[in-house]
Amino acid sequence: MSAESLVLVLAGALIALLLARWLRGLRGTWRAKRRAGRALAGEDEAAALLRSAGYTIVGRQVRTWWSPLVDGVPCEMEVRADYLVERDGEVLVAEVKTGEVAPRLETAATRRQLLEYHVAFEADGVLLVCPERGVIQRVDFGLIRSRTAHLSGSPAATTR
Repeated sequence: MSAESLVLVLAGALIALLLARWLRGLRGTWRAKRRAGRALAGEDEAAALLRSAGYTIVGRQVRTWWSPLVDGVPCEMEVRADYLVERDGEVLVAEVKTGEVAPRLETAATRRQLLEYHVAFEADGVLLVCPERGVIQRVDFGLIRSRTAHLSGSPAATTR
């Protein structure tokens, strides 16, 4: 094989690798956009489901600041939940999950997220909402807590 042929083969291989990487990136972007679109549609469906179940939506994409102690030092972080809702004098955090696995309490990531919301928002409980199945599940972790959160009146309410 001549030097010229070897250069052409290597250049072709390099172009093929770059093209494959570019195509993988497009596929990942397409999946992410599809997943984000599904999540947004799910949140809209969940709002209607929550209202029809008698919940009042206090805020959407609600934020709170939480400061767990790490070696005795506060570590302040922002926590954001899909909805903060009220019903019968209780304030609950509602988390919307779509798909086959995420809307199940058996899914460790979902369970940990709900527990974090329960603690960080000092909520009376949390709701796991699956709009695809039309299901709202109340999850209580049996936590003893004090009610110190203060809500602002904006649609994107923030507690501090």
